[in-house]
Amino acid sequence: MDLVLKNCKLINKNGQYHIKVKDGKISDISKQPLKGDNIIDIKDNYVLSGFIDPHIHFRDPGLTQKEDFKSGSESAANGGFTTVIDMPNTIPKTNTYKALKEKINIAKSKSIVNFELQAEPNDLKEMEKMMELNPIAFKVFMDLKTDEELNEIFKNLSQLKDKTDYNGLIATHCEKKSIVESETKRLKEKTENNAIDYTYARPVKSEDESVKQAINLAKENNLKLHICHLSSSKSLEMAKNESNNMNISWEFTPHHLLLDNQAYNKYGTLIKTNPPLREKQDSVRISDLDETSIIGTDHAPHTLDDKNKGVWNSSPGIPNLETVVPLLLTEVNKGNISLELIPKILSENAAKVYNLKNKGRIDIGYDGDFTVIDLKQKGTFNIDEFKTKAEYSPFDGWNYCGKAVMTIVKGKIVMNEIN
Repeated sequence: MDLVLKNCKLINKNGQYHIKVKDGKISDISKQPLKGDNIIDIKDNYVLSGFIDPHIHFRDPGLTQKEDFKSGSESAANGGFTTVIDMPNTIPKTNTYKALKEKINIAKSKSIVNFELQAEPNDLKEMEKMMELNPIAFKVFMDLKTDEELNEIFKNLSQLKDKTDYNGLIATHCEKKSIVESETKRLKEKTENNAIDYTYARPVKSEDESVKQAINLAKENNLKLHICHLSSSKSLEMAKNESNNMNISWEFTPHHLLLDNQAYNKYGTLIKTNPPLREKQDSVRISDLDETSIIGTDHAPHTLDDKNKGVWNSSPGIPNLETVVPLLLTEVNKGNISLELIPKILSENAAKVYNLKNKGRIDIGYDGDFTVIDLKQKGTFNIDEFKTKAEYSPFDGWNYCGKAVMTIVKGKIVMNEIN
């Protein structure tokens, strides 16, 4: 069926528009009414190109009690996301052809939104085989690897680029293993530990050193570097300084932008995450968002039991898919960021970095993926109303102004709350 969205507002355009989707693609954009099988009144709300989250953990397979592709994709749709990129640290790891194929089949059978998968590096032969399945990038957890292992991984990925159609994109979790291990050991020797100690067990220096290392290795091996969940203002400065010398990008999470490590005193281990929340003077903040920024939620759900096992044994991760859009639209309404930034940081820039063809713009021939936002809708976050399996959020109980009210994936409505 053809879909027509009528009475739409578009960012940076005056007046009302009508958008037609045929066979999952945008076929017409007009100020004049359009005919179609299914006509939806958008009621003068803003229609944006479907939001893309380049960093989610749907826990499928192996940890589906925390989340799976069904609940996770419903959470994404509920939060306004039409495309998600899943991380490889599942059980088994997505680091073999067999595991990648299995996860593709799982996602195809369960997901109600578009998905892409990142793979974890392996030996060159296995990665060549994985490339037959087109992983969108390779993810390196630098906090789990020695310097020697990292040198080998980056070198292998460079060779993979020469042997296959791999585009050289590497996504990194930047924390220095040796610093994390030594600082954690030191802090564990204290008589008693508090939740905030986790900040200092994985100090800002570990991120800064790791970002520096990732930049150097990516340069040496001619790879495109994407830094996940960047949380240090010094690391941000380093990345920006290199942006003229190499292909580099980075993403911010909502928790690193809106919270600092004093939140541990309120939320305890519920906000334990890697990298941890930073001291205020070291942290990135809302004012750091600009036209080059990307939001990656690092949606990482756990059970409540997993989150309440003490400073060292509680699982790190925060669910974010259903809170991030209202949080950012609230910042728009407060005047802290411009509305014009929203399509860039939530869609356009991620589409460019991850080479998601036909996504990130509202234009004829592009995919019929849309996020409709109501800038005036007010509410209070209630975790009990979320689609994720996670039963916690540091933003539970926060008030917001602005919300995604409709999510459309290739012309199919997967969430509709337009009043």
